[in-house]
Amino acid sequence: MILIEQTTVPPEALPVQAFKEHLRLGTGFADDGTQDGLAEAFLRAAIAAIEGRTGKALLTREFRWSLYAWRDEAAQALPLAPVTMITSVTMYDRDGLDTVVDRARYQLMADTHRPKVAATGAILPGIPVGGSVDIVFEAGFGFDWAEVPPDLAQAVFLLAAHYYEHRSEGSEPKAMPFGVMSLIERWRNVRVLGGGGA
Repeated sequence: MILIEQTTVPPEALPVQAFKEHLRLGTGFADDGTQDGLAEAFLRAAIAAIEGRTGKALLTREFRWSLYAWRDEAAQALPLAPVTMITSVTMYDRDGLDTVVDRARYQLMADTHRPKVAATGAILPGIPVGGSVDIVFEAGFGFDWAEVPPDLAQAVFLLAAHYYEHRSEGSEPKAMPFGVMSLIERWRNVRVLGGGGA
């Protein structure tokens, strides 16, 4: 299985100014923007880490997920949440020839933790032997930072600040700060039975 981010978060969607205020950068001085690039880099790193730990896309963008077999032929769980739209499902045969699946044959089953692409009939379209399927979908809480849940937004700020404060250290910290873990705990998806159906 391969998950590829098709679109990236644009710089203007990142809360750079709010993060700088969180760090209290430039207090008593004119803000000449010299720290903007550094603040953006730490925000992006923190967002990636929080998304990796929770399986939640914070800001909406498009993803392409490639896989070679369905775990469940009736409904396949998607790797990220929340999913707002399935853009396309495309089958590829062993020679790489593609066939776009009719939208009437599948639907999105929205879920906070495990959204799924589900068959509208008995089963999902069969993946060709030696072939694969690409599912293109949009995931995220919204395009604007204000739409990110407050606890996740605060976790990003705390983690980005942690990265900022330890930017001169030669090695990465072994674990996330406890405060960050506490904030993201309710968003983490605990898998049982070895992730079956996931």
